[in-house]
Amino acid sequence: MPPQRPTLLQVAQRAGVSRSTASFVLAGRHVDMRISEDARQRVLRAARELDYRPNLMARSLRTKVTRTIALVSDTIASDPYAGRAIQGSLAAAVAHGHLLFIGETEGDPVVEEKLISDLLDRQVDAFVYASMFTRYVRLPKLLRGRKVALLNCMTRAGRPAQPAIIPDEVAAGWNAAQVILEAGHRDGIHLVGRPAEHVFAGRERAAGIREGLAQGRARPAGTIECDWWPEPAYEAVRAALAGGLRPRALICLNDRIAMGTYQALGEAGVTVPDDVSVLSFDDSDLAAWLRPQLTSIALPHYQMGWRAVELLLNPDAEPGVVRVPMPVRNRASVGKPFEPT
Repeated sequence: MPPQRPTLLQVAQRAGVSRSTASFVLAGRHVDMRISEDARQRVLRAARELDYRPNLMARSLRTKVTRTIALVSDTIASDPYAGRAIQGSLAAAVAHGHLLFIGETEGDPVVEEKLISDLLDRQVDAFVYASMFTRYVRLPKLLRGRKVALLNCMTRAGRPAQPAIIPDEVAAGWNAAQVILEAGHRDGIHLVGRPAEHVFAGRERAAGIREGLAQGRARPAGTIECDWWPEPAYEAVRAALAGGLRPRALICLNDRIAMGTYQALGEAGVTVPDDVSVLSFDDSDLAAWLRPQLTSIALPHYQMGWRAVELLLNPDAEPGVVRVPMPVRNRASVGKPFEPT
């Protein structure tokens, strides 16, 4: 049998104080209860010597507060890259003295309802509702009216009822344009990808790029349209080069597109960054693996996870969309425009 855990009464007896005095000291209420410093030190010493730990279950039954948070996601728990959001959430929860439960639904509404119901049965205090991709969501019925922060997603409500933490994709696009402009590019700047209206990241990145280029009195020369994966990007860029396109700078809408772009450029004998500059978004592991290493605008998953929990635990937090900056990771894929001799 496991050893019996020491009780609060045993701590009080060892310290020579009443049980209520020991309770107030261990709850940090020695000042407002006017408990002497000598008594406080005796209680703390007794608790250390007995290796006393409070019964959190009993406390939660009494206070109706469990100091627990549940993070419910579609697939980010099993994605090693987006999983940084979970790391940030965990770190913030620990910093605020809370435990974090993590559940993944794989986008199945039946699984989601059962998971949330089970978590409510365990009396978690609040929820982080998270998405792998930035998108609009409908808050599950079981979470309506409860303490919730949205992570990497938003609701379409005219007056949001909770904070929603998303990456600042428009500013990221603007920053991407500035990197290209500061390198000296004004002409031959092409987007690679498909900035479809229904894809939040693509739509906002493209809008920011156009806005940033316009401020520098430039504009995209065109778009090489493709799906957001290496193979279609390779095929599209290869076809464009074979058709006579000679770009000066390529802004890829994510790192997977950049990988396919590198392959097509290398096959055509086009050198990065001497002949063409390449810039991308996400700052996944691919960005550092490619040669030359890829300049990319980072998705701030860790910071978003941290911010979601901080806002969730802040009683003064206002509902609404919070955009987290996406930092530029400058590497070796952007250079000055090629000038033929």
